[in-house]
Amino acid sequence: MKGQSRFAGPSFRPIRRDRLIQEKVHDAYKSRWKLPEPTVCPQCGAVFHDGRWHWAPRPAEAHEETCPACHRVHDEFPAGLVTLSGDFFKAHREEILHLVRNEGGRAEAEHPLKRIINIEDHDDGVLVTTTEIHLARGIGEALHHAYHGELEFHYNEEENLLRVDWKH
Repeated sequence: MKGQSRFAGPSFRPIRRDRLIQEKVHDAYKSRWKLPEPTVCPQCGAVFHDGRWHWAPRPAEAHEETCPACHRVHDEFPAGLVTLSGDFFKAHREEILHLVRNEGGRAEAEHPLKRIINIEDHDDGVLVTTTEIHLARGIGEALHHAYHGELEFHYNEEENLLRVDWKH
C-alpha cells in the first residue's frame, strides 16, 4: 500500500473547504425570467437577442419590454454614483465633463445598458449618475488615467450600488 492513498477509490471525493458560497446579487432591474426573442425596448429601441441587449434594427413582430437601463432612468435609481470635486476639477470643469460624456457615449454605443442618467451640479462639485456599476468604474478610471488625482471606490453589495469619488 506504499505510495497509495488509503482514501483512493471510485466513490472518494475530497472535501474542499476553500470554496466560498457565492450568493446571487439581487438586482431588481434585471429580468427575473428569460425574455422572448426578439424583444424591443419601446423607449430606446434596444433589441434583446441571443440573451443580451444590443443596438440593432427593430425586428418585425418583436415583443416589447422596457430595458433595465430605461427602467432605471425612469425611476431615477442609479447603479453608479461618480462624485467629481477639487480645485483642479473646478479649474478644468468643462474639459473633465467632456471626458465624462465621451466615456458615457462610448460605453452606450457598445452596450445599451450602460448610460449616464444625469450630471448634476452640487456645492462642492458634480455628481454623475449611471445605470450600470461598470460604467461608473470606467468613468473613474478614465479620469484617473487622464488627470491622476485621488480615486476611491465604495461598493454596496446589498444595494448593488457603486460610489466612485474622484478628487483633484
